[in-house]
Parts: sequence; C-alpha cells; structure tokens
Amino acid sequence: MDDTHQFVEKLQDTQQKDKRNKARLAGSEKHGQKLPGKQHSTNK
Repeated sequence: MDDTHQFVEKLQDTQQKDKRNKARLAGSEKHGQKLPGKQHSTNK
C-alpha cells in the first residue's frame, strides 16, 4: 500500500513539474524568437 501511495505522490509531483515547464516554454516561444540579424550592410 505504501508503494502505491509513494508512486501516486511521485506521479503528481512529476505532473506539476511538467506543467510548470510547459508554461515556461510556452512563454519563451513568444519572447524567444531570434532577433533579426544584420541584413545587407549599407553603412559605408
């Protein structure tokens, strides 16, 4: 019985961490876009 309880606690903990990581990754997709690089340098 203890093994089952420990497994459920570990599973719930893992799910919470996954949820937090997904939220963090979803936010970084918007802000994590690459900045435009140098295109055709016209400064001479």
